[in-house]
Amino acid sequence: MGSLGEAPEALFVYGTLRCAPVLQGLTGRTPRGVPDSAPGWRVASLAGRIYPGLVPGPGTAAGAVLTDLTPSEWRVLDDFEGQQYELRPLTLTSGRQAVAYVWMVNEAVLPANWDLAIFERDHLAAYVTRFR
Repeated sequence: MGSLGEAPEALFVYGTLRCAPVLQGLTGRTPRGVPDSAPGWRVASLAGRIYPGLVPGPGTAAGAVLTDLTPSEWRVLDDFEGQQYELRPLTLTSGRQAVAYVWMVNEAVLPANWDLAIFERDHLAAYVTRFR
């Protein structure tokens, strides 16, 4: 996972970090999020995983922008995302600049897009319990 040095101003979240219980479990609070999207990217399902990866692709990846993360919360999120993700700058539909954790393991990317509603319905409770 590549860090950009000092904490960036805004983080685009598109997967499990869009879920308040996940953010609460990681940071102890729910950071402020504003809906936005990333054109030219998709939220891909990943082989053998219940969480997604952001990869280049047709369409627009839906998500939210977190703008009030503290430096210690950035470190927690960096550790949580791990080495299969790289922090990269994006230009969002709104014109805002943000960074996002982009998935780096191409062989794990599936053709289907990941579905937040299915994750929340089927996996969220167990997922949050794992890292609390």
